[in-house]
Amino acid sequence: MILPCFNEEQHVLAEIERTVAAMETSGYSYEILAIDDASTDETLKVLRSAEDRFPRLRVIAFATNGGSGTARRIGTQQARGDIVVWTDADMSYPNDLIPDLVAVLEQDGTIDQVVGARTSEQGSHRFLRVPAKWMIRKVAERLTNTEIPDLNSGLRAFRREVSLPYLRLLPAGFSCVTTITMAFLHNQHGIRYVPIPYAKRAGTSKFHFVKDAYRYILQVLRMVMYFNPLKVLMPPSLALLTLGCGKAVYDVVANPVRLASNTLLILLTGLIIASLALLADLIVRSRT
Repeated sequence: MILPCFNEEQHVLAEIERTVAAMETSGYSYEILAIDDASTDETLKVLRSAEDRFPRLRVIAFATNGGSGTARRIGTQQARGDIVVWTDADMSYPNDLIPDLVAVLEQDGTIDQVVGARTSEQGSHRFLRVPAKWMIRKVAERLTNTEIPDLNSGLRAFRREVSLPYLRLLPAGFSCVTTITMAFLHNQHGIRYVPIPYAKRAGTSKFHFVKDAYRYILQVLRMVMYFNPLKVLMPPSLALLTLGCGKAVYDVVANPVRLASNTLLILLTGLIIASLALLADLIVRSRT
C-alpha cells in the first residue's frame, strides 16, 4: 500500500493503525510504504516512531516536495507485492475496506484495477467541485466511450505489473489518479468500480480548486491525445471542413467563381488539424 504523507502529523498514526488492523485480520500479506513528501511539520518523526511499532511499515523520506503523483509513482516502483493500493493519509477514505478491493482482483483475473467510487463529495469548495468534477468526468466518458463513476478517486488497487508501463506518464500532482484510470481504460484493461463512503478529510486540504481543476482537464485531454489523438482532433477538423464546404457553396452561389478569404481560411485550418490528427495517430500506432 502506498501512503503519501504531507503535513499529516495529527492523524497519520491513526490512519496507519486502522489500516494495519484491517490488513492483519484479512489474512493477506502486505507492506505499507509511507512516503513523507518533505513535510514541514512532525509527520516524518511520527512515521519513524510508527516504523518501530509496525514491522510491515516502511518509511521513505523525500528531501524536496515532489507532489502526491511523484510519491505514488516512486512507491509503486519500489513496492514488492503483485497488487498495489493507492490511498490517502487524511482519514477521508475507508482504508479498512482495502482487503475488499484486493479480493476483487484475486477473484476475477479479467479485472486489473479496482476503484473505490465515492458516494458523496466532502471536499473543500464543494459547490464548485461537484459540477466541475461532473463536467470533467463526462468529457472523459465521451472520449473513452466508457462509464466512469469516479474519475479521480484516491483509493484504488491494481496489478503492479500492468501499471509499470504507465508510471512514466504520471504527473506530479493530484491528477495522477486520473492518469492511471485513463491509461488503463485506453489500453482495454478491466476496471471495476466499488461504491465506498467518503468522509471529510482531517487537517488542511492541499487541493486548489482553479489550479487543480485546470490540471485535471489538461490531463484528461493529454491522456486521450497520447493514446487516441483522433478522438480529440478529428471532430473539430471535420466540423471546420463541413463549415468551410458549406461556406464555399454559398460563396459560389452569391459570387460566382469567387471564394471569400475567410472560407479558404476555414478550409485550410480544417485540413491542417486533420493532417495533425492523422500524423499523431500514426505516431501512436508506431509506438505500440
